[in-house]
Amino acid sequence: MKRNFIFTFVFFSAFNFLFSEGNPTYLFLRSDISARATAMGGSFVSMKGDPNGMFYNPAALSTIANRTVSVGLGNAFLDATYGHISANYLVENIGNIGFGLQYQSYGDFEEIDANENILGNFSVSDLALSIGVAKYFTENISLGITSKFITSNIAQYQSNAIAFDGGVLYYIPGPNQLTFGLSFLHFGTQLKNYSNTNEPLPFDLKAGMTIKPEHLPLELNINFHRLNVEQNNILERLKYFSIGGEFTLSKSLRFRFGYNNEKRKGLKLGTKSGMGGFSFGGGVSVKEFLIDYSFSSLGAIGSMNRITISSNF
Repeated sequence: MKRNFIFTFVFFSAFNFLFSEGNPTYLFLRSDISARATAMGGSFVSMKGDPNGMFYNPAALSTIANRTVSVGLGNAFLDATYGHISANYLVENIGNIGFGLQYQSYGDFEEIDANENILGNFSVSDLALSIGVAKYFTENISLGITSKFITSNIAQYQSNAIAFDGGVLYYIPGPNQLTFGLSFLHFGTQLKNYSNTNEPLPFDLKAGMTIKPEHLPLELNINFHRLNVEQNNILERLKYFSIGGEFTLSKSLRFRFGYNNEKRKGLKLGTKSGMGGFSFGGGVSVKEFLIDYSFSSLGAIGSMNRITISSNF
């Protein structure tokens, strides 16, 4: 559906600003990727065995036992759509290599001049291509790094950048199977900008923990995001947190839930947040495929739905 460009662009800019500090660009990089991660509130920095973990912590690549491919789609308000592809491949003596694509489209727009003449249509989209590698350096510690090329397109205009992600996972075996994760994301610079001034990328420092309580079919996460943002005290620095959980209901069925405190605060309209920041979903295994779904509330703005299909190859 065609929309008035000015209204829609301002709307998306205002929405993205809710989740930014300062004035970074390529804010689509802060979007959650897979349905599984979205259902768990984006609390994914210490998760293992998932090919989409590379988008949250490149070290997660080392924990994938099989070659896996994952494809996901999602929709939000207006004509915005999201998509991703990820895959991994084990290379002997090097490590587990991961490939990723993250895509976001805002739909088609009418181009209107100052006299309100319709000049035609154009599209707006963002894309990031990633390649990473991760390896176990000890029995319990793995490290990973990812490089990525980022491009943004508005009609015939284009901006692009290069960035790097890095991370570490530390696994503690035992009754509660603890895993700690630390990652930095989107550290880089623009190669080409829309104006005469380079804009900063949305750099993010994350830390998190995953615990599998003994005798419970639950994997519970807590993550802290944007630890690099300057705050007045430690409590303010910890306000960007998310919590997520995954229940194993059977061999082929999972239920997930999540809460993201940063999103809830950003989605507040007046004194009300509604269900903003809350999410849930599930996964089901069908033959050789794993199908995941997530629903996340944006409060009064609306909601987002995602579906991801993964399989070994």
